[in-house]
Amino acid sequence: MPAGSIAHLAVETIQIDDIGPLIPLLDSRDPLLFIRRGQGIAGIGEAMRLEFTGPNRMADAAAAWREVLADASIVDPLGIPGTGLVALGSFAFSEHSAATSVLIVPSVIVGRKGATSWITRVNSDAPLPRPHAFGAEYRISLLPGAMKGDAFIAAVDTALERIHAGDVRKVVLARDLIGHLPEGADLRLVLASLALGYPDCFTYAVNGFIGSSPETLVRVDAGSVSARVLAGTISRGADAQADHDAAVSLATSTKDLDEHQYALTSVLTALAPHSSTLTASDQPFTLKLPNLWHLASDVAGTLSDGSTSLDLIAALHPTAAVAGAPTQAALDLIHELEPFDRGRYAGPVGWVGANGDGEWAVALRSAHVSHTGRVTAYAGGGIVDGSDPARELAETKMKFRPIVEAFG
Repeated sequence: MPAGSIAHLAVETIQIDDIGPLIPLLDSRDPLLFIRRGQGIAGIGEAMRLEFTGPNRMADAAAAWREVLADASIVDPLGIPGTGLVALGSFAFSEHSAATSVLIVPSVIVGRKGATSWITRVNSDAPLPRPHAFGAEYRISLLPGAMKGDAFIAAVDTALERIHAGDVRKVVLARDLIGHLPEGADLRLVLASLALGYPDCFTYAVNGFIGSSPETLVRVDAGSVSARVLAGTISRGADAQADHDAAVSLATSTKDLDEHQYALTSVLTALAPHSSTLTASDQPFTLKLPNLWHLASDVAGTLSDGSTSLDLIAALHPTAAVAGAPTQAALDLIHELEPFDRGRYAGPVGWVGANGDGEWAVALRSAHVSHTGRVTAYAGGGIVDGSDPARELAETKMKFRPIVEAFG
């Protein structure tokens, strides 16, 4: 069961006039955020924190959330995704991680969906938050951490040997960069840079873990379930023709199509017990981001068993897009080859509401900021038969770019 007390929560949501950008409302050192295209939720303060560890961390979170709801009083005349009682969450990638997984109920939530804006207060009569000026600008360098470039190439070589031996079909290997913030650094500057540069991604901040992810792990809304699977990557071209050629190359790459199929199959397999109506894209499509192309597939269906979004992240994580296939063999190889604890990198990050609906991304393009200001960023790539170690290293550099530029 969780660390943290489960107490009565009195929750009230009211509609408000559009308050403008959400990021300036946040705490500069401990922001709580989950937005895309300027819409989503921003949290201020902390009414409740629930903490989880171990192999059942997500299932324990689902059980704890049901317990919270059983003793909460909720006034929510709007009844749209993100209103009423909401917790923001971030979960560790590995059951063995030293990182704590959390659900945080903010004292105040300001949200926006379409033309509707609202404020939710939890055990609070706080006034409507007002934007406050960003702190002084800063630039820091993120440098190789425990997994240097040559060590990463060696790890990919070993992974390919295991693939050729039949031990595993795909494994996702990551490396890390580290840096240190100046005292009093305003994390909202990083979030604003990510949200501006990557508006089609989920920009998030939960308990010192921040990033901007292109991948929807799962979305649950009024009985419907959807996901977006990303696997297979190539850098954008320098001009229009080169960019087109890059997209075509990705869409016809046997290596990338195989990598993508592993990821898609893992999502469909995990969701199948919860929905008998799942459909997926006939063929993966190329998804354009500012710095790269991804192969993407959309999955959609109707829930048949009343699962909440927390139940589904427990069923889905880890997908082959962030671990590999077969899952346990890939996780064992990750543990063997990566010289660090991933923490919450590549775990679920998002929010859950009072009816169990919610939206969760895969925590990619991310960095953890410790209370001492240490910044640790992660990026990885899927290794399959046909992978080239030097190209996999180059792919991690592309994936680091959003975080490196936001801090630098």
